[in-house]
Amino acid sequence: MSDNKLIPLVQVASGDKFVNDRGITAIKDGIKTAASTGDRLPKPDWLRIRVRGGATYEKVKGIVHEHRLATVCEEAKCPNMSECWSAGTATIMLMGDVCTRACRFCAVNTGNPRGWLDSAEPASTADAVRLMGLKYVVLTSVNRDDLPDGGAAHYAACVHKVKEINPATAVEALTPDFLGVLADVETVLDSGVEVFAQNIETVRRLTHPVRDSRASYEQTLAVLAHAKAYRPDVITKTSVMLGLGETEDEVLATMDDLRAAGVDVLTFGQYLQPTVNHYPIDRYVSPQEFEQYREQGLEKGFLEVVSGVFVRSSYRAEQVLQKNNVGLA
Repeated sequence: MSDNKLIPLVQVASGDKFVNDRGITAIKDGIKTAASTGDRLPKPDWLRIRVRGGATYEKVKGIVHEHRLATVCEEAKCPNMSECWSAGTATIMLMGDVCTRACRFCAVNTGNPRGWLDSAEPASTADAVRLMGLKYVVLTSVNRDDLPDGGAAHYAACVHKVKEINPATAVEALTPDFLGVLADVETVLDSGVEVFAQNIETVRRLTHPVRDSRASYEQTLAVLAHAKAYRPDVITKTSVMLGLGETEDEVLATMDDLRAAGVDVLTFGQYLQPTVNHYPIDRYVSPQEFEQYREQGLEKGFLEVVSGVFVRSSYRAEQVLQKNNVGLA
């Protein structure tokens, strides 16, 4: 298939190029169709998702779609979407659903939005938070390397509006790395967030090829360290995927690097290959290993370590400070 052929949205398959309803050309699910990475690993018994629904789920779904909100729940194919939406929460993804990067683990569409932004997004986001009655909301975003500030000012405007309309709501910002430009990091920190998160994703050795070349292990560490130094009162947070081929020694070394950067909260979850075009799973990590890493992280001084097979960075984020592994058995 020619790379120049644009495919109507209704016919898009994972890995194909298409034009979305805003006229932005993108790759469906972020990674072009490639030769098969081989047979997928058989799933262990513990890898079972409980699908939920009901009135609350339908209410959240209606609010998300009525306000044309992008959510990381849908765009990144999160396994916890039914649980979170049934509990009345959703992680809102700002600045559209097209990312300028193409990390090999991520199922968000990739392309170049060429400066597009929705000027109504701050108000619609704040109104959606109000309608869902959220006391805690996670605002994340795609990477927007096409914007001079990486979208920091727009991100901050969304936080300001959420706070204006919902003054009792705590906001967690799960941000891009802004190419390591610390002034842009400060713009988001100055918006009134209670929690600042930037995901390191994996151990140093696997950062490339797992992450886009514009991201780096050191860059994420620098962003997190600056966030804590600039706003010591803000909780800093990051996330690591397991099952990509990392060793235990590498995971422990990553914990040490994160603690040296002043990170407060760390989450561990199992990497799940979104499509056959994405980075392959090396292995499934057992629940016992997740618990072991949690205990080791707490011993190293993290405020909390949320660790489990289906844990994602924003999973039960409002429960982190209960210090009970967000209620996981």
